[in-house]
Amino acid sequence: MFKLRKILLFIILLIFVILPLSSLKAVPPQSPVYVLSIDGPIVPVVADYIESGLQEAEKNGASCIVIELSTPGGLYSTTQKIVTKILNSHIPVVVYVSPAGAWAGSAGTFITLSANVAAMAPGSRIGAAHPVSMEDDSALSDVQRQKLTHDAAAWIRSIAENRGRDPKNAEMAVIESKSFTDTEALNAHLVDFKATNLNDLLKKINGLTVKNFDGTITTLQTDGPIKYFPMSSAQKFLFAISDPNIAYLLMSAGILGIVLELYHPGAIFPGVAGGISLLLGLYTLGTLNAQLSGMLLVILGLVLLASEAFVVSHGILAVGGITSFVLGSLMLFSGNQMGLTINKGVVFATAFFMAAFVSFLLAAVIKAQKRKVVTGVEGLIGEIGIAVSDINPNGIVLVEGERWQAESKEYIAKGEKVVITAVEGLTVKVEKIKEGGSKKND
Repeated sequence: MFKLRKILLFIILLIFVILPLSSLKAVPPQSPVYVLSIDGPIVPVVADYIESGLQEAEKNGASCIVIELSTPGGLYSTTQKIVTKILNSHIPVVVYVSPAGAWAGSAGTFITLSANVAAMAPGSRIGAAHPVSMEDDSALSDVQRQKLTHDAAAWIRSIAENRGRDPKNAEMAVIESKSFTDTEALNAHLVDFKATNLNDLLKKINGLTVKNFDGTITTLQTDGPIKYFPMSSAQKFLFAISDPNIAYLLMSAGILGIVLELYHPGAIFPGVAGGISLLLGLYTLGTLNAQLSGMLLVILGLVLLASEAFVVSHGILAVGGITSFVLGSLMLFSGNQMGLTINKGVVFATAFFMAAFVSFLLAAVIKAQKRKVVTGVEGLIGEIGIAVSDINPNGIVLVEGERWQAESKEYIAKGEKVVITAVEGLTVKVEKIKEGGSKKND
């Protein structure tokens, strides 16, 4: 009877404790969904961010990677790098144009269409992908511009065909700069889903089968944990200053700092801060493919403004410097690059502030130059002294507690007040002044 109880107890434990625990251990962990967020122009640091996100997601066995995208466009060369990374990714990539009202313009269109799955939030739009960001349009002939446009059209057709999307509508976004609403893009077979938010998107694509460029088939499992992958601190900083307006303001602040240091040598801080800001601004403008001619004009403006501190030009160099600065600023992105422009209001406001700042410095310098010398021998001119002996024509005067050999064209009696008119070696030339008089040059 006792043995029977033990057997029954073992069976109960086996059914209700041991078997459930063993089955729990056998369930494999769910693969995470990696989420990246891009809100701004497509610049080199964005390509680095996407590459590091893809590497991290692949390393940790992610089921897929979702790129939340909102961009007015950006650099064509950077777009090529990003699209290449997405097309050759070993894990599925989902591009979600969000939040509501977002825009996947220009470069964003190529990136969206290159994804395994493309989705859009309500009120968002996609398109206007004419390749204006490749080069400075003003420097291209009509034939060159046409070649670039047709090359971009062929590229987007190729992407669309391989992802099972409508190549003709994709081409329209390039050739005619056509834009599509979320509903129009879905009907035109440019995107696969409309989703109100990220969770809605993950529910809709869960279990979806996608095909990669290498022919492998993957079934999306998006009910696992969501892993947000933000930019690193360095990437956030570089992305922040990659805004053309921020880069321009950094460069302008750098110019002002250096000019202030040149006008007031030894201040140190303006020179150091200005040098760092100027280099950061020029570096960023370089990565954004700003026109070299515009950058050279801006630098020329800096040289002219700095020269005003050393050359008496009565403001001509300063005016030329401001003019060169403004013209160079307007030329930096005169190719009308999509999403990469400097607000003209910022340009003129900065130029006005710079002109006012330089005018203030010039006024301070001129005032200092006109101020009477109060040190050294020259500082004696105009000072009042007392004759300690008769001066006829030579004698001794007492000026600021010191005795000087004096010379006068008129007779001056001992005890009379005199004013110094000139200094020759150790002899001062004086003139008699009336009682209660003041300095000659006051």
